[in-house]
Amino acid sequence: QVQLVESGGGLVQAGGSLRLSCAASGRIFSINVMAWYRQAPGKQRELVARVTDGGSTDYADSVKGRFTISRDNAKNTVYLQMSSLKPEDTAVYYCNADGLKYTSDSYQFRYWGQGTQVTVSS
Repeated sequence: QVQLVESGGGLVQAGGSLRLSCAASGRIFSINVMAWYRQAPGKQRELVARVTDGGSTDYADSVKGRFTISRDNAKNTVYLQMSSLKPEDTAVYYCNADGLKYTSDSYQFRYWGQGTQVTVSS
């Protein structure tokens, strides 16, 4: 019913930048929160940043001042602009849509993207 497709990952040198995109498609009436999580090898998945449909944002301390999350509600798309990348940012980055409704009175659901690899070399 709903798919989240991420793009923009890749290999970059430390200090470089990348921009991730995630487009949600399918039967969507609204999405409350869109977010980016990441999971490094041997570590738990962690929240990187999230943005509400009203534009409020929240960031992990480790990325504050370096990453910027934004969304286009009309396109059901969320972006993550990553700058001043560090080797410790290396991980698989996952897009998340939370509080997704199919219609105005449907239940709310949560969806994940398939993940995109970000590798930062030193």
